[in-house]
Amino acid sequence: MAAATDAPGLLRVVILGAGFGGLEAAKALAGAPVQVTLVDRQNHHCFQPLLYQVATAALSPADIAWPIRAILRDQPNVRAVMATVTGIDRAGRHVLTDRGALPYDALVVATGATHSYFGHDDWAAAAPGLKRIEDATRIRARILSAFEQAEIATDPAARCRLMTFVVIGGGPTGVEMAGAIAEVARETLRRDFRRIDPALSRIVLVEAGPRLLPALPEDLSAYADTALRRMGVEVRTSSPVTACDAHGVVMGSERLDAETLIWAAGVTASPAARWLDAAHDRAGRIAVDPDLSVPGAPGVYAIGDTASLAGPDGKPIPGIAPAAKQMGRHVGRLIAAAAAGDREGARKPFRYRHHGDLATIGRRAAVVRIGRVHLKGFPGWLFWSLAHVYYLIGARNRLVVAFTWVWSYLTFQRGARLISS
Repeated sequence: MAAATDAPGLLRVVILGAGFGGLEAAKALAGAPVQVTLVDRQNHHCFQPLLYQVATAALSPADIAWPIRAILRDQPNVRAVMATVTGIDRAGRHVLTDRGALPYDALVVATGATHSYFGHDDWAAAAPGLKRIEDATRIRARILSAFEQAEIATDPAARCRLMTFVVIGGGPTGVEMAGAIAEVARETLRRDFRRIDPALSRIVLVEAGPRLLPALPEDLSAYADTALRRMGVEVRTSSPVTACDAHGVVMGSERLDAETLIWAAGVTASPAARWLDAAHDRAGRIAVDPDLSVPGAPGVYAIGDTASLAGPDGKPIPGIAPAAKQMGRHVGRLIAAAAAGDREGARKPFRYRHHGDLATIGRRAAVVRIGRVHLKGFPGWLFWSLAHVYYLIGARNRLVVAFTWVWSYLTFQRGARLISS
């Protein structure tokens, strides 16, 4: 592999991961006297908050993903490398990949998180999670295939199992997924089949804790619960899952037969802490110093879902896109200051600003908390929609997604109902 820089003497910066944090770090280094290498195993950046809409046929993958090279084409001090990271040589200051080693002077670890099955990784095949485009298209295929198989099933028990969908986890992803599946079954597909009535589908949302959306205030949690039940979703709280298989889920002593299970119950960080031999929390997130640097690893920073740091309120900074973007911007500025010889500017502590919490439940329903302001129902849904369109990359995607949502709102149709994987 070629060296990380083609400009001798420049600070060599390697960024691992082209998610929200990694991209923001790269952009913050525009114009700085550095040469940046951005490494990702994919050639695209994915807007993860809308993955569930790809999984439920509301949007196509291209609506929420963009080529990394296109995003950074106007920043000549950045090059993109498509490779899989296998380790980090701290002593030699090299990132190890399946395409060779990359030397670095400064390293930004923004490798994100993956699904956590709490020690039951064998459940993954039966209950896939939602983190990548591939996950979304796979889940979409499962949902749509279940209806196709139910249409030709002759055994009533098999048909019932095929038309039962279980979402495990009552956080934002679980709530959004359950509501979207209910809309697909009750509205989008209601006239498409001849032998089955998709409106009779059973959608079950399972949460181990006492209420949905535990990170939000109780009034918003209660609203989400009520709204989902109105949509026909069965909400099971205080129901920890004890087993999963290809044909159903077990909650305590109760078994629920279902052909389609979707995991939204937890995440764990990438193996970055192991690569760096760094201290980490139970979720695998690296314990970082106030400036987001990794203790004992000079020139190394961890951001986003890879990092563990307490916010101003003493609680861990949440693993959400705005937090990752703020961290990426901060670290980029620190590295730029260091490259310019500004020692004081290179040591500034990170200050997280929480902009709010959002979750959509379905058509005309969402919950929003911005400080002391709580929005529910249509006002919340409108705010949620505008916020997500705003954060999309590129005018084309903003227009396409906005138009698609308006069309779906008026017609109840979803145009991406393709079984492709």
